[in-house]
Amino acid sequence: MTVLAFALKRFGSALVVMFAISVLVFLIFFATPGVDPAARIAGRNADPATLAQVRHSFGLDRPMPIRYLLMMRHLLIDRDLESFVNRGSRVVPQILQATPVTLSLVIGAALIWMTAGILMGTAAATLRGKAADPLIMLVGVVGVSLPAYWLGEVVNLLTQKQLHDSLFSWVPPPGYVGLGQDPGQWALHMLFPWLTLALLYAGIYARLLRGEVVTALGEDYVRTARAKGLSERRILVRHALRCSLIPIVSLFGLDFGALVGGAALLTEVVFGLPGIGKLTFDALQNLDLPVIMGTVLYAAFFVVLANALVDILYARLDPRARHA
Repeated sequence: MTVLAFALKRFGSALVVMFAISVLVFLIFFATPGVDPAARIAGRNADPATLAQVRHSFGLDRPMPIRYLLMMRHLLIDRDLESFVNRGSRVVPQILQATPVTLSLVIGAALIWMTAGILMGTAAATLRGKAADPLIMLVGVVGVSLPAYWLGEVVNLLTQKQLHDSLFSWVPPPGYVGLGQDPGQWALHMLFPWLTLALLYAGIYARLLRGEVVTALGEDYVRTARAKGLSERRILVRHALRCSLIPIVSLFGLDFGALVGGAALLTEVVFGLPGIGKLTFDALQNLDLPVIMGTVLYAAFFVVLANALVDILYARLDPRARHA
């Protein structure tokens, strides 16, 4: 099977998964016994006549398959599905407005944690058996162990209150400025959210890469390269590190997809970033079902897409995966 055929098959499977997720999400939010969206829209003290009118106007009195098709049409095709809480506010524009914020956060943090993780993991593998090895790994463990909301609150406490008048007078208040609006302010507002999110992942990647590099340095092809007289630096970069990055790239694809889909919620909430995670959090607070459903499908899309791309990458690197 060629890579193209495998990719088409994998994307076909991804479409089936997305359809199943959309049905499941719809049933959870709109067909669970005891859940009445009409009561949420009409308010607590609505009389039966008002509830009946709301159900009719929103199509909530139609058969379940028709309700699902109408909801998906309003969300994906017409893109005019409105919030139940903020009447007149459409779901899709809210998601499109929040997406650049989340992408700014995740892409910047990803560049930092990948760079730090590769450097730390490679250094620890190269210096294994020396004092620097456990020290580097200790730094990674500390980073992984710190909860995002706690670390973000500590950063805000230091930069906005305790040390703001001395060391961090240049740090702007929490919030977001668009890249096109002011690139300098955009970078300043995103700096500490980047570092906070990157710290949580750099340690994971460093520990994983260290193990992969140490294993690779003991393989036969590395011993053959040494026998040919290649330098240790070239062996490390051209052979051991290159092969060790395959699982790192796979893990990165999955983490990136999940974070873009809203897994960076705590970081966005702590630093006041109006991204997908913050939008989902606010919708959950208000039980705004259309917005929740829209953000869940958005998150599922990026996770499913990331899984598909990782599988295709594996098929490109290892032909055996195409027949698995």
